[in-house]
This record gives sequence, C-alpha cells and structure tokens, in this order.
Amino acid sequence: MRTLPPITKNLLLINVVVYLATSILQMRGIDLTNFGGLHFFLASDFQIYQLLTYMFLHANFWHLFSNMFGLWMFGVVIENVWGPKKFLFYYISTGMGAGIVQEIVQFANYYFTGMAAYHTVSMSGTVIPMDAYLNMWTTIGASGAIYAILLAFGMSFPNERIFIFPIPIPIKAKWFVVLYVVLELFLAHSSAGDGVAHYAHLGGMLFGYLMIRYWNRHPDSSFRRPQGDSLFERMRRRYEESKRAQMHAENTGSEPDDWTYNQRKRENQEEIDRILDKIRISGYDSLTKEEKKKLFEASRDR
Repeated sequence: MRTLPPITKNLLLINVVVYLATSILQMRGIDLTNFGGLHFFLASDFQIYQLLTYMFLHANFWHLFSNMFGLWMFGVVIENVWGPKKFLFYYISTGMGAGIVQEIVQFANYYFTGMAAYHTVSMSGTVIPMDAYLNMWTTIGASGAIYAILLAFGMSFPNERIFIFPIPIPIKAKWFVVLYVVLELFLAHSSAGDGVAHYAHLGGMLFGYLMIRYWNRHPDSSFRRPQGDSLFERMRRRYEESKRAQMHAENTGSEPDDWTYNQRKRENQEEIDRILDKIRISGYDSLTKEEKKKLFEASRDR
C-alpha cells in the first residue's frame, strides 16, 4: 500500500471500509443501499447525491474484488501519468456519467414498454404499487468508473501488451478495450435482467472517451498540466540522481571538478527534456530504442 499513489490507495480503502460497514449494518437490519444506491429518478427514494454515493457500494465480495482489482491494475498507471487531481476528477466524473446513462436507459425502458400507463405491477402473483416497484431499480458499484479507467489505459498506451484471464495470449490494450465494448454491447442486448448494469459500464467509457478527447485537443485547459508530467518529472529526477551516482563511481569515489560536473548535468538534463518534449508532442511510441532505454534507466533506480 505504501507504493500506491494517493488517490488510488484512498479509493481502495474507502470502498473496502464502506463494504465492511454495509455488511455489518445489514446484519442489524440496516441496508445502506436504500440510502446510497442510485434509484430511478422517478422513484420516491431517489436523491441527487446518490449519483456519487452509489459507486462506493457493492453487492457482494466478488463484486467489490473485481472492481478493486481493476482499479489497482489500471488506476495506478493512470494516476501516475495524470497526477492525483486529474485522476480523481476523471474517476468521479465518469462514475457519475455512468449513473446518468443508466438513468436514461431506465427511463427509456419505463416509457417505451408502456409501464408509465400503469399504477401497479404484478410480481410472482403479488400486486405492488408502481412506486414500490420503481424503487427496486437500484444501481450500485464502481464499475462505470473502472471501465472508464480501462479505457484511459487503452487510449494512453494503445500498443502496450497485457495478459488478462482467460485470454491465453498477450493482447494490445487498444484491442482489449474494443473487445470489452463489444462484449458489453452484446450482454446489454442479450442478458436483460441479469442484474448487471451493462449500460452503466458503457456510459462510464463514453464519458471517459469524451473527456480524454477534449483534454487531448485542449492540453492547457485541464489542470494546466500536460499529460504525463507527474510520471516523467519523477523519472527525470531519478535519471539525474542515477547519472550523478554513476559519475562518482566512474571516478573511483573522487569528486569531479565543478565545470565537468555541471557540464555533464546540463547535457543529461537537456537530453531528458528533449525526450519528454517528444513524448508530449508525438507520444511514447515515437521514441527510438535508445531514447526508451534512457527513460527506462531513469525509472529503474529511485
């Protein structure tokens, strides 16, 4: 946990704590889902704050584990690249966006199936009021934000190969994202009533895609920080420290004269600056093998 970036670490802790609290209170007859879960906006239990709180609630351990595993696997990388403020804004915004899409889909289902014309619903031979039925349309889970983080990874590192169970071979991140989108579209149409908010997953990815496209076209409009600064600034510092230690070792422990030391330091920093500028303009894939090697050496030693 000490090596995790702050937002990812705190999101993991908050989700776990909320899950434990939900389980304990449920044994005492208190269901936090009734208060914090995202209800259909035409139901009496709907509250606007639920667009935020619903993403910290989970139905069971495996629901929590799968979402937190995705947050740990991809969130660490994206937060290191974007920095904590931008990452948190993205996480919360896409999670809320996923909830909004889910609300729209539920409204379409309510309106176009003709339910709006009825005041009661028959379930298993029992007639219940329509409002009580609509209050059952409750969405929980961080999946929308997690799918958005997966999309961000695919767009930031499209050619990075990853292993994902049960796929037996490494697959490029961009194709993995496409595969997930196709799968979610298929499940949304073929698995209605399975209890999974597939459209919320797609909604999180949609909001994430629009935000990333906007940030890429307006790099100075969001947090006034070019993409990747946080990660590459740390790499630059580690690179300078490792080179300084290497120079000392090459001189068998003797201190270099000031002019030689400063000259080498300027040359190293200018080279790193040039590589980072190239990444910001053309992306990581535009680097040569030698340039990638320099960045790797910079990140190898802390």
